[in-house]
Amino acid sequence: MEKLVKELGKIVPFQETTDIGDLVLVVAKEPQMLVYALVTDITRDTSRKAEWWHLALTFLTVPPQEVTWTLRTPQMTGLEIFTMGGEERFIKAVNMAPSLHKGGGVPPAESHEKPKDKKASFLKRVK
Repeated sequence: MEKLVKELGKIVPFQETTDIGDLVLVVAKEPQMLVYALVTDITRDTSRKAEWWHLALTFLTVPPQEVTWTLRTPQMTGLEIFTMGGEERFIKAVNMAPSLHKGGGVPPAESHEKPKDKKASFLKRVK
């Protein structure tokens, strides 16, 4: 699992924190799973002395599946691989911002190129 997580870190833009509304990548060894989920709620588990959280997730599958996992902060932020039912799991938030500005990461407003008057259409007129 550690090798897989290390490889994922090279190709997936992870972020350091996890908050409500974040997209997380969930990795499981058994059942074998690599899926995105949306964090819909995070609440403190007051029944425990240590810092544990109820992490409500909606797996982006068809149909969407809602689950709540009780995790510690290092587990829900990808600092620690953990087990559930004896099987290894990993979860970490994904930073989707790099995909918003393709082509070097320069936002269009900061580009030094002159704007084109007309965009070329990808459609062709056939007579």
